[in-house]
Formats: sequence, structure tokens, C-alpha cells
Amino acid sequence: MDNLVRKREFDALVRELSGDLYRFAYWLCKNGSLAQDVLQEAYLRAWKSLQDLRDPKAAKAWMMTIIRREYLRTFERKQLELTELDNALEVDTAAPALDEQSESDQIRQAMLRLDTKYRVPLVLQVIGGLSCAEIALELGLGEAAVMTQLFRARQKLKLMLENKTHAESDHAHPRRA
Repeated sequence: MDNLVRKREFDALVRELSGDLYRFAYWLCKNGSLAQDVLQEAYLRAWKSLQDLRDPKAAKAWMMTIIRREYLRTFERKQLELTELDNALEVDTAAPALDEQSESDQIRQAMLRLDTKYRVPLVLQVIGGLSCAEIALELGLGEAAVMTQLFRARQKLKLMLENKTHAESDHAHPRRA
């Protein structure tokens, strides 16, 4: 009976959090099928260690930690296949123009350029929907430190996006001497 109750609780937890957890996994992976794989592995790990979840209110943060660790494990296990490239092969490394990128792509690229110290709390709040208290618990920091990091992350993100916009408009409309 205990196992049946445990299974129902876990199923309810997964149903409640599945949308947020998938968005978080997708944000990490940037690939739908890889995000699904990571999520499935995370659910399996969570089921096996469900007894470690002491506070049901912390379930979302607990699951996000498992997802983040599972995402990192995928690259530990993966053996990349190396291929020799022909020297004559030309690769276009130019990034798409600002107007060709969607706003969400621009924000994502800017977030990825943030230092980890600022990026992780911001992703946990914006993508994961965690509160400052949950982020503090997750990262082992005080709430004041998390609030400071979130404030600075937003400031840096805003500056990056403004600079990119100004640089693109200067490039599009060069000044005449």
C-alpha cells in the first residue's frame, strides 16, 4: 500500500510540474528530443530517490537540480564522433543580423554570455519559476545575495541588449564625416 501511495504522489508531482520542468530542460538542451530524454532520466532518478525529498514544497527546486545534473551527465557519457574535414570547406560563422533573430533568441544569447554567477540564478527564476528563497536554498546562498545577483544579472542583460541594438543601428546608419 505504501508503494501505491508513493506512486500516486509522484504521479501528481510530475503532472503538476511537467510543463515547468520541460521548459527548464529545453532551455538547457536547446533540443526538444534531448530535453525529453534528460527529463525521462531525471524522472527515473527522482522516483528512485523520492525518499530524499523531505519538504514537498521544495519539489520543484529538487527536480530542477536533478534535471541540471542529468543534463551534465549526458555529456559525460556521450562519446563524440570525430570527423576529418576537408581544408577547402568554408564555414559561414557570421551570426544572423539583429533583425533576423527573434527577440527571444537575442535574450537567450545574451543570457548565455552572462557569467555563471549571474546566469544560473536568473535561469532558475525566469525559466524555472523559483522564488528567491528557493534559489538561495538551491545554490547554498543567502536570499540577499540571490537578490543582488538577480539585480546585477538583469542590469548586465539590459546593457548587453542595448549595446547590441545601438551597434546594429550604427552599422545600418553610418555617420557621414
